Amino acid sequence: MPTKSPVAPVPRPPIGSRAGAESPGPRQDRHAAPPQSSPEVTVVDPTMVKRAVSAAALGNAMEWFDFGVYSYIAVTLGHVFFPSGNPTAQLLSTFGAFAAAFLVRPIGGMVFGPLGDRIGRQKVLAITMIMMAVGTFAIGLIPSYATIGVGAPILLLVARLVQGFSTGGEYGGASTFIAEYAPDKKRGFLGSWLEFGTLAGYVGGAGLVTLMTALLSTEDLNSWGWRIPFLIAGPMGIIGLYLRMRLEETPAFAQLEKEARTKEKERREAEKRIGIREMVFGQWRSMLLCVGLVLVFNVTDYMLLSYMPSYLTSELKYDETHGLLVVLAVMVLMMVVQPFAGRLSDRFGRRPVIAAGCAGFLLLSVPALLLIRQGSLVAIALGMAALGLLLVTFTSTMPAALPALFPTKVRYGSLSIGFNISVSLFGGTTPLVVTALIGATGNKMMPAYYMMAAAVIGGIAVWRMSESARRPLPGSPPAVETAAEAQEAVRAAR
Repeated sequence: MPTKSPVAPVPRPPIGSRAGAESPGPRQDRHAAPPQSSPEVTVVDPTMVKRAVSAAALGNAMEWFDFGVYSYIAVTLGHVFFPSGNPTAQLLSTFGAFAAAFLVRPIGGMVFGPLGDRIGRQKVLAITMIMMAVGTFAIGLIPSYATIGVGAPILLLVARLVQGFSTGGEYGGASTFIAEYAPDKKRGFLGSWLEFGTLAGYVGGAGLVTLMTALLSTEDLNSWGWRIPFLIAGPMGIIGLYLRMRLEETPAFAQLEKEARTKEKERREAEKRIGIREMVFGQWRSMLLCVGLVLVFNVTDYMLLSYMPSYLTSELKYDETHGLLVVLAVMVLMMVVQPFAGRLSDRFGRRPVIAAGCAGFLLLSVPALLLIRQGSLVAIALGMAALGLLLVTFTSTMPAALPALFPTKVRYGSLSIGFNISVSLFGGTTPLVVTALIGATGNKMMPAYYMMAAAVIGGIAVWRMSESARRPLPGSPPAVETAAEAQEAVRAAR
């Protein structure tokens, strides 16, 4: 075996059942002869696992650095690109451009997802990294409305659509990449670092916006300061691309490729060309569960990390700098807790951790928002911290739970499509919908009610999903860290 191989297969004799081995594809006749090839146990390379987690997390950090900057500087972007005498109209226009990127995410998922199942995860993740960097960097170069008129918001929209299209293949690919590299018993812990990257990106974006808000005058911020965070995307993209190009393909996809070169080559090649219809309707139950889980995950995520800074400023008239600092502190708290919550999901299971989060949002959303509306620094910090800790139950478990819904042959495609449909319909539209609801009803408790509704849907999905902790991914052999664990898995299977 080459020294850089990410897997070390440990063969074992046929045992009558292929549980934990590659899914046989179309259902076989029960009287057919048993498969001739032996199942395997995958021994992962710890060095390759670390590199895979780092590269995937950095890409996610870059994506959410942009989203964080866009959310936290939304008021300024409204002045630059959408001049109007009505602050609410400006904010709605800015969040409308924010939401527009989510409308093309399912299209990106339908393109990049199947491509990742066909040519490999690593190649597609390199492409999405390039497109994200270009789209974000371009925003920093767009002239203002005062300079070129209506062309400015149009160019902003085009850049956002490029970002949304590339992001359609990012999360599904990154979570699949980590899940397929991770040993079964540590998939929750290692997957949690993907969302650690998300929080790191948000912290970086929020910290930079907070620093600029404190140091620059409003005139300087509106004139040129807002461009700085977007221009940083260029160097970040180059670093992320370098890391991703150094990675090898995941063990699960490598195994699929290996089997495609055996006497079953024609059938395996046909499986790899599975169409979108099979990825969606052939996995309809898993797809519905994915949509429900992603809904509660992303509604609460975007509510807390994207919408609340603007809510504090525009709806509660709270000091902008202090509001950003509070949210920044909450995100740092979440980063500290994130890996520990991932370990909890490995020990106790994904379902209990996610269910606790759904119950928490159902019961505590109203009290937390009432605390925030008190307006004092302590009350806002306590309310935001409560919501942040509840959100960690999702951020720490979803990167491991979602890939486990689908088999290897369609995992990237099915997950990308289901994830992005849910994010587009419910997650990315959260700031826009909640702002509109508050404007229409005058009820500033709408954020709490929206999170409670999402928690109910997420709870139903958790109730119907199967536990995946410490178990092989569907369609993949068991994954372990050492040869001794591999032999133990073989003995257990016998």
